[in-house]
Order: sequence, then C-alpha cells, then structure tokens
Amino acid sequence: MLMHNPPHPGEILKKLCLEPLGLSVTEAAKALGVSRKTLSSILNGRAGISPEMAVRLSMAFDTTAESWLNQQVQYDLWQAERRRKKLRVARLSAA
Repeated sequence: MLMHNPPHPGEILKKLCLEPLGLSVTEAAKALGVSRKTLSSILNGRAGISPEMAVRLSMAFDTTAESWLNQQVQYDLWQAERRRKKLRVARLSAA
C-alpha cells in the first residue's frame, strides 16, 4: 500500500538521525565515508538513497538497509503515480 505523499528519505535522515545527534553535514559525510556534496544532495532531495548508501546508513545508525531503500521506493513510486495521467502507454493483453 502506498503511503500518502511520503517524505524524501533525506528529510527523514536529517530530522531523525543528524539533528538529534547534533551532526553537521560535514561530520556525517565523513562518518559515512562519502563526500559532503553527496550527502547534501540526499538531504536536500536532489538525490536518492542508493543500495550502497542504504548499507552505509544502516551501519552508521544501527538501522536496516531495507528500511532506507523502502523509504526511497515509496517516495519514488508516489512521484511516478502523480505523473500517471501524463504517461502514454498502450494496454497490452494476451489474445
């Protein structure tokens, strides 16, 4: 079941992980082993959570990689569904 207008995973990462720990983007990026630019793109909703980033986040914050990827899938699917009427797709069926 689709969540109604789910937040971008970067928003969740910022609000539930970085802010409570008082971590700056630079500190968190260093701990995750990624560039500040990469993490900033995720936090600002310009990039999504990749499988590798999901594993990094799970290691850093004692969560599961699946939870991060599920958040990303829910967000992406919600965005795609919003564009459903604009998609030009022919219905196919077996004869």
